[in-house]
Amino acid sequence: MSRTNAAGLKAVVTGGGSGIGLAAATLLAERGMTVACLDLNPPGEPFVGIKADVTDDASVRAAVAEAAERLGGIDVLVNNAGIGAQGTVEDNPDSEWQRVFDVNVFGMVRVARAALPYLRRSEHASIVNTCSIAATAGLPQRALYSATKGAVLSLTLAMAADHIREGIRVNCVNPGTADTPWVGRLLDSAPDPEAERAALNARQPMGRLVTAEEVAAAIAYLAGPESGATTGTSIAVDGGMQGLRLRPTN
Repeated sequence: MSRTNAAGLKAVVTGGGSGIGLAAATLLAERGMTVACLDLNPPGEPFVGIKADVTDDASVRAAVAEAAERLGGIDVLVNNAGIGAQGTVEDNPDSEWQRVFDVNVFGMVRVARAALPYLRRSEHASIVNTCSIAATAGLPQRALYSATKGAVLSLTLAMAADHIREGIRVNCVNPGTADTPWVGRLLDSAPDPEAERAALNARQPMGRLVTAEEVAAAIAYLAGPESGATTGTSIAVDGGMQGLRLRPTN
């Protein structure tokens, strides 16, 4: 297979029913991969839709095994399933901390653990974890969410080290605030949705939210053969939020 040709690869995308996951699954399919979407509400054709709950190890193992059987193996895992959280360190009870970590961190662990035996058989094995700008920048009212994404960033690096000699690359993408259904619900619940959207737009130096398709493009690059020399890396898709320090315009 060409080092730049993704045709024929088999990919599993968690959280593939909407938002960044669906955009990534769509782009991978357009590039010639066969894609299984694991989700509580999985999409239909052109994907192999499989219902899965990343907080349940038995559900994950069954779904990954089914995906491998129906696809004929697994070459790519996009570990994307996740949930949001708001508040300072004192605003959420232990149960909410446990719930969000269970999805955002332990969920990735469960899926990767189930997929590794299949990835080891691949000549092009790649794992892409969906992380966040919250892992590298201090954002207000995001203590719990940021803690989970910081864990994802560190987990990505550790996994890359653990599995490099098995031929498995592990990277992550760090989106800024993206125009996804979750952010839409967040805006809808704000006292002034238009003002909140304007504030989120202004927080990113490009002056707008990131699109799910822009994040998907970074995922597809890291998933595909053209990034064959890239592992243990994070790609920021954040409108310049992490790296730029602009002077005020007024």
